[in-house]
Amino acid sequence: MDSLPFLQDIFLGNRIIDYLLFISATFLGLLFKRLISKYLSRIIFSFLGKKGDIVGREKFDDLVIRPLGFLVMLSIIYLGGNFLTIPEGWEEQMLFVKKSFSLIYVISIFWVLLRVIDYVGLILFKKAEATENKMDDQLIPFIIDLAKILSVIFAIFIILGNVFNLNITALITGLGIGGIAIAMASKESIENLLGSFTIFFDRPFTVGDIVTVGDVTGTVEKVGFRSTRIKTFDKSIVSVPNKKMIEAELDNLGLRPVRRVRFYLGLTYDTSVEQIKKIVAEIQEMIDSHEKTDQEGRVRFQEFGASSLDILIVYYVASPNWDDLIDVKEDVNYKIMEIVKKNNSDFAFPSTTVYVQNNN
Repeated sequence: MDSLPFLQDIFLGNRIIDYLLFISATFLGLLFKRLISKYLSRIIFSFLGKKGDIVGREKFDDLVIRPLGFLVMLSIIYLGGNFLTIPEGWEEQMLFVKKSFSLIYVISIFWVLLRVIDYVGLILFKKAEATENKMDDQLIPFIIDLAKILSVIFAIFIILGNVFNLNITALITGLGIGGIAIAMASKESIENLLGSFTIFFDRPFTVGDIVTVGDVTGTVEKVGFRSTRIKTFDKSIVSVPNKKMIEAELDNLGLRPVRRVRFYLGLTYDTSVEQIKKIVAEIQEMIDSHEKTDQEGRVRFQEFGASSLDILIVYYVASPNWDDLIDVKEDVNYKIMEIVKKNNSDFAFPSTTVYVQNNN
């Protein structure tokens, strides 16, 4: 050190050598950041025991390596900062830096925790797939979301208490006094939250069921705290407030053993009575003998329409599944077309007959 006296020079309250030690420690730490992160990931994964093998170590690393790397980087910077002292007159600025650093550090710790919760959720999903109970599929996302919300609330209290030095007890008391005002302001959110609990306990539907609520029909994908996510048959995602899910008239199509199909078939007016009778009988026989319909279908000549002879066709597809429904409808429609053509009739369409009077 005597040969390099400039290393003892003071700059902003620290020797040059102190800055070099800080930079060296930080550089070496960042150089081995990923290695350290993988080692920490292995330690955390070991706490999961054999349950972690259900999903696999690689998926765990994919989730936690990045937040762990960020946490390691902050820890390295903190340890390297111990080589330095606060310059005189910089106390107020450094206080802001310390609070900001502490805030980011706490957030990074809970970032790791949230990723671990995600991984535990994957384990629970894998176990749920091995059971036939749909309630598992519905309850697990709710539990995972609840765990995340509680973790975030806990993190907020730690930040307020340890970073900003607020009196948490007094804060909670204050929240109790202001709770009524908050509840009134968030009345709808609370009703939706209570609705989610009603859905879990009353079980009007479960994840995977096909439901109709209002003008929305689709498959239930997830029940959250605020809303239920439904995937419609045109592949769009609709979020319906849980309050509406329990208050509106809800038709759980998944509980139906069958799906009804009802429509009118219009034939031209030049179709004879015998032709109509044969068409009606053959369509009835076709529906009754179809492998994916039940025996309660009805085919009847019903009305004299404005432009057609209307035959009412009602049948039931022996499956609540939407794909089965549209496949059966297509097959039945093709066969109806064949029956109509075979009997030398044709489909009617709106038409107007104009009579021209010749006065000559």
